[in-house]
Order: sequence, then structure tokens, then C-alpha cells
Amino acid sequence: MTTTNGPRPAMPMAAKLAAAIAVAMVAEGIFSTGSEIGGTIGVLALIWVAALALTRPIVRRTPAARNALVAAAGFALVLVDDPNPLALLLGWIAISLAALLPGRRFDDALRWGQRLGWHALVGLGLPWRDLAWSAAARRRARRGGVRAGVAMLVVPVVGGAVFLTLFANANPLIGDAFGRIALPDLTDVIWRTILAAVMLTAVWATLRPRLSPRIGERFATPGAIARFDLGVATLVLSLATFNAIFAVQNLLDILFLWSGAPLPAGVTMADYAHRGAYALIVTALLAALFVLVTLRPGGSGAASPAVRRLVTLWIAQNLLLVASSALRLVDYIAAYAMTGLRLAALAWMALVATGLALILWRLLRGRSAAWLVNANALAAALVLSAASAVDLGATAAAWNADVAIDKGRAGPPLDLCYLARLGPSGLVALARLERHAKDAGLRDRLTYLRWQAQLRTTELQDDWRSWSGRNARRLAAVEGRTGRRPPQVRRADNGRGCDGSIVPPPAWPLTKAAQR
Repeated sequence: MTTTNGPRPAMPMAAKLAAAIAVAMVAEGIFSTGSEIGGTIGVLALIWVAALALTRPIVRRTPAARNALVAAAGFALVLVDDPNPLALLLGWIAISLAALLPGRRFDDALRWGQRLGWHALVGLGLPWRDLAWSAAARRRARRGGVRAGVAMLVVPVVGGAVFLTLFANANPLIGDAFGRIALPDLTDVIWRTILAAVMLTAVWATLRPRLSPRIGERFATPGAIARFDLGVATLVLSLATFNAIFAVQNLLDILFLWSGAPLPAGVTMADYAHRGAYALIVTALLAALFVLVTLRPGGSGAASPAVRRLVTLWIAQNLLLVASSALRLVDYIAAYAMTGLRLAALAWMALVATGLALILWRLLRGRSAAWLVNANALAAALVLSAASAVDLGATAAAWNADVAIDKGRAGPPLDLCYLARLGPSGLVALARLERHAKDAGLRDRLTYLRWQAQLRTTELQDDWRSWSGRNARRLAAVEGRTGRRPPQVRRADNGRGCDGSIVPPPAWPLTKAAQR
């Protein structure tokens, strides 16, 4: 019976080595200096997933690992359609889980986060450790053969080099042939060597993973925190104080934010909404941390009916606080337009509200800490997975375009500079605005910005390395309406601003006579 630390059969090792080299070679062909990353990185991820599934059958036989492998393939398809850092990160997490889960069951997300971090750190040395083990196993057999081979090659290599040098000087045909040999660019050689090393290391860490059984357990919740107990009297007094303070804030929000009552003089709704949207989320997170640390199931506080009622009231107030924060942000968006960051902030607020509700459910139902961690991790994974598959910039641009078309000047000001900065993500929105623009000057600016975004998208699609499915659909939608020919726009001898407006000519300095 073979132990886990013993030597592995030759064929599995050779197959894994061949698979790792194949993935690295594909990466060499995809990545090139000066080229942008496109949907081909998703193809590389799919090949990596296939290599793991083929060379490690245990991954296919383990249900949890198989699910993680399917998730990794899903994120790879997202990368094919629209490459983005979030999908890349989630895909790496999924493929690492698929590699590690056959040797360790899934207990809770916090411990697995620590294991994944340790795996990424230790994986840097795995290929070199296996290489050293393989070299040590064959050192005795090769020692004599290597020495004989070196001795055998010295004379023909050195002698052949000398004769080639002499013939190159004596014969112009040979000299010209050597002169036409172009040595590779040293920068390109270094870049490709680093890329191959990185890819081989990353793939090898999933094909032959190693994880210490102590990782994840040694970083468990310290006993000092688990035993932390303020006492019922302190908790009742603290929670009563917190509820009173939160009630003041929530009453003000209900009065001015939810009911629409006029604000005091000197305070605008935009200022009221913007100043509190993010600060109140920090407040809710601090409240959640307090409940987690001081009110664990089974403690004296959780057993007290008064404490449980006060905690329920406080979390309900925190949920109202999060809802008010979301409403503040929505009001700010209505006044100043949507951005990808503000859309992400709304999703973050929904996650915070979900976490608060789960904390309350844990306390009332006596759930374990592992249940709470896994429930929050699942909620975060669902939101992040959706965010990786949705272009937030394009969604924000479409929202701004819809509002501008529906409300016109009655809506928020249209930030054309923001739409232009989005590049391909803003292409479809710019084309829609151009089609609905009634003012000739505005239409000229939109036409110019749309064409610049279209040129940029076409440039990316013409290079197979930077091609993506989503950009292909964008180009097809826009070119079906506007065509591929350059549009007729007004001359701009001095260039255009970020919003497409024509830059006026510089003012000539006044002469001394004119100044007098």
C-alpha cells in the first residue's frame, strides 16, 4: 500500500507534468507584451480545469470537489464572455477548492479561507520540491552517465564552434547566413520565462496539492474571545443606551428621508443623503461586531430574555439604518446619476443587511459560529458571482441613458465624460443617446464619443488575444444601427474635451495699443 508521502507512479507524474507544460504553452501563446487580455484568458482557464479533471480522477469522484470544478468552469466561461478581475479571483478560488477538497472536507468558510491562503503561499515551492525529490531519486543512476556525456560533448562542441567561426570569416555565404540570424529580444525572453514559471507553478499546485492537516485548525477562534462575557447587567445597560442613540438617528431619517419633510435651512437633500450613506454602513458593521463578540449562543447574555429582546430591537434598528443608507444613496443617484461604484455600494448594503439578519437568526435559534460564517460566505459568493458576470459600468451607463431619454433636462445632469471613460462598456449607451438626441450640438458630441468607443472596441476585437464575447455583441448591436463608416462630425482643429465638446481656439494676447 502506497502512503501519501511515498513515491508516486511514473505515469501519473508524467501525465501531470505534460498537462502543466501544455497549460503553460497555451499561456505563452495567449499572453504577449503589448497586448491586452481578452476572452482568451477564459479559454486558458477552461484548459486548466480540463487538465485538473483529467489528471486527478479523484476530483471527479468527490462531490464537493466536483461542484467546485463546475463552478471554476462557469467562471471560465464568464471570462470568455467578459474578462474581469473578480471572475478571475473567484475562478482561482473555485479551482483551488476543487484541488484541495478531495483531501479535506468542507467545515467552515473561515478556515477554508486560511487554507486557501496557505495553499497559495506554499504552492510557490511545490514544483521545486518535487523537482528536487525527482533529482535525488535519480542522482546515483545518472552521476556516471552525466560525466561521460559532458566529456563526450566537449570536443565536438568546442571544435565545431571554432571551425564555424573560421568558415564564417572565410566564406561570405556562411557569414551572411549567420548575420541574418536574429537573436530574440532579451526583454521578451525574460517576460516569457517568468510567465512560464508562474503558470507552471500555479497549475502544479493544483495537480499535486499539499496541505498541512494543522492549517485551519491552528487559526481557530481563540478561547479568550469565545469566553468573553460582559455580564447581563452590562449588556442590558449597553444595549439600552445603543437603542436610544440609534432611535434618534432613525427618527430623523423617518422624518426627513422617508416622509419627505423639508430639511432645515442650509441643508440640501443631496448633502443629507451623501454624507450618511457610507458612514451609517460602518455603524451597522460595528453593531454586528459587538453582537458577535458579546452574545454567542449559550452565553449568559443570550440566555437572558431582556438581553434577547434588546438585541432583537437593536438589530431591527440596524436594518432600518441600512435601509435608510440605501435610500440615501438612491436619492443621491437620482440627483447626480449612477456609477458602477454606487451600484456596487447598493449590493454591499444588501449584503450587510443579510449579515445582520443572519446574526439575529443565529442568536434566536442557537446556531453555531460555523453556520453563521458559511451562511454569510454563501451570500457573499452569490453576490460576487453575479457581479462577476454583470458589467457594472455598462449597467450604470444604461441606467443613465434610460433616465436621460425619459426625463431629459428634468433628470440628473448627463456625465458624458464618465460614459466616455467607460470605453466599450459605454458604447451601447452612447449609441442610444445619439439616436435619441434632438439638439444638433449634443448629437455631434455623442456621435464623436460613440465613434471613439467603437474604434476602441473594434481595436480590441481585431486582436484575438483581447477578443471577448460581450464586446462582440456590443459591436454587432451598434454597427447594425450606425454601420462601420466614420461618421460626419464637426471639425475640431483644437481637439475635443472629455465630453466631446469642441475646444475653442486659444485667445490671442492683446497688443499694447489695444490694452490702452
